[in-house]
Amino acid sequence: MVGIVRADFERRLAGIWYGDAPVPMWLKSLVPLYRLACRIDQWWKTKRKCTDLSAACIVVVGNITTGGSGKTPLVIHLCRLLTEAGLTPGVVSRGYGRKERDLRLVSPASDPDVVGDEPLLIARRTGVPVVVAVNRCDAVRALLKQKVSVVISDDGLQHHQLPRCIEICVIDGSRGLGNGCLLPAGPLREPAERLSSVDHVIINGEPGCVPGDIDGQSMLLVPGRLKSLVDGETWRLSQFTGCTVNAIAGIGNPDRFFKLLRHSGLKVIEYAFPDHHAYSEVDFSGMDKNFPIMMTEKDAVKCGKLGLKNAWFLTVDAHLPQQWEQSLLRQIVKEVMHGAE
Repeated sequence: MVGIVRADFERRLAGIWYGDAPVPMWLKSLVPLYRLACRIDQWWKTKRKCTDLSAACIVVVGNITTGGSGKTPLVIHLCRLLTEAGLTPGVVSRGYGRKERDLRLVSPASDPDVVGDEPLLIARRTGVPVVVAVNRCDAVRALLKQKVSVVISDDGLQHHQLPRCIEICVIDGSRGLGNGCLLPAGPLREPAERLSSVDHVIINGEPGCVPGDIDGQSMLLVPGRLKSLVDGETWRLSQFTGCTVNAIAGIGNPDRFFKLLRHSGLKVIEYAFPDHHAYSEVDFSGMDKNFPIMMTEKDAVKCGKLGLKNAWFLTVDAHLPQQWEQSLLRQIVKEVMHGAE
């Protein structure tokens, strides 16, 4: 019930932030308070910057909007890119939505309730060391003990206490910056001008809603294989063409997943849940059992223990131009060598 109420509230906000619904005056009145709180937070965290980590090569992958923008697939892709280049990457995260607050080293067998869904997904897909902690600086210190040469911070663009060599900001091309307002009147954590200070802007998908003055690198999320939650059997997505499916998505932009399935020829019954939703058997009780259940890989890390029948998750992979990847690699190698001096 709580999940349904939260999902309905998020849909209403999305209509204001990314749709044509007018911004209520009470939301506009809270923007100055949010702006002031951000300035105080930035001043305080910058003053307490973790200078002992200044020599580490830290790459922050974040966004300036709330909700999902495609950060996690990019982090997974970067881990593979760095590993193939002979570097030893690792990932730090707060583990949003997890029930524990202590520092944890994530393994593929970890409980998502303890470490968070995204860190567990990253650990399973990449095999690199992943550490979650409320304080990202503590997570980096623990990760460096694992002998990594490059630290990737999954989110943390606004965590000014954490030093960084490279900042990458990801924007959802289908949503852009929404109505351009700061929270809570709009989806922006920081003003749009912040984009001018990051090293790289990545636009996830077609940039239909991204302002024309934002110069970003295009990233595509390409669907991979469907995998069964029951026995790990794999199918091609095209093998479900024409089928009706119960599609669930507890991600920042559920419509992206639903549209992907429809574009592949599937008939979709939509079940949108809040981002990082903690699934239970009740969430599936009203679904037509004659149709298979399809979900994102992020949802699957939390649904694997529910004993669902005829349930599948879709893997996706980030694709970026090779020229950009090579340029980023050179930049990272330079930072690694500088830190080793």
